[in-house]
Amino acid sequence: MELVGNLRPLQHDNTSPVSYFFRTGQDRAQLNDLVGETIWIKFKGEINCIHCGRRVKKTYNSGSCFPCFRDLAENDLCIVKPELCHFDKGTCRDEAFGAAHCMQPHIVYLALSSEVKVGITWKANMLKRWVDQGAIQGLPIAEVPSRKLAGQIEVELAQHISDKTNWRRMLKSEIAKRDLRKVREELFDTVPDQFRQYLLVDGEIHSISYPQVSIPEKITAWNLDKHQEVSGKLIGIKGQYLILDTGVLNVRKFSGYKVALVV
Repeated sequence: MELVGNLRPLQHDNTSPVSYFFRTGQDRAQLNDLVGETIWIKFKGEINCIHCGRRVKKTYNSGSCFPCFRDLAENDLCIVKPELCHFDKGTCRDEAFGAAHCMQPHIVYLALSSEVKVGITWKANMLKRWVDQGAIQGLPIAEVPSRKLAGQIEVELAQHISDKTNWRRMLKSEIAKRDLRKVREELFDTVPDQFRQYLLVDGEIHSISYPQVSIPEKITAWNLDKHQEVSGKLIGIKGQYLILDTGVLNVRKFSGYKVALVV
């Protein structure tokens, strides 16, 4: 099998274990059946913006050319710092995008990927977000009507708990033994009064498993800017990473790179 095209982030279905798909544009290949097999990913030397298709030498923010990085709402600073959302000031780069993605119900959550972390996502994207982060458990702890409000709560909670994932520990399955419900109770005591109405006291823990036949002892990252060809036995898939016995590849990072997946 050979699949050729511009790389896109891994797609997945909510099954147990998670069902993963390798995507190049509109084409995709099921990956779970390839776990345990040797695969090759060959970079064709061409990179295209995932938004406008412009041919570029490098990408910004996982797949954008510089003009799209500069101009598109999905690349604004408030996407990574949602507490800085400026939609209400009338200065959003794209009002339609803001209305569809930011002025929608959002979830503040706890996820267990390496340690417990706090994060936010729009409500309809909750399970996808947890899988993209390689979490083995997720727990919604607040529901709010907008992204900015979710970001404000996250900022408060991040004073007491991390908002980052240690990706190396996540891939090596070095995961802290923590009770998300207990962490939730501890954090609720720190939430300012103006946000308490949004807390979810009865949110349920969601458990997630991944297709994996072995755990790497050492994490070495493949880089398509330095390696024209990535190959090895696919021993697992977690988050946005292909885990090979020769190293790991962050697929999202190289969105827009023209590649061939060969099996």
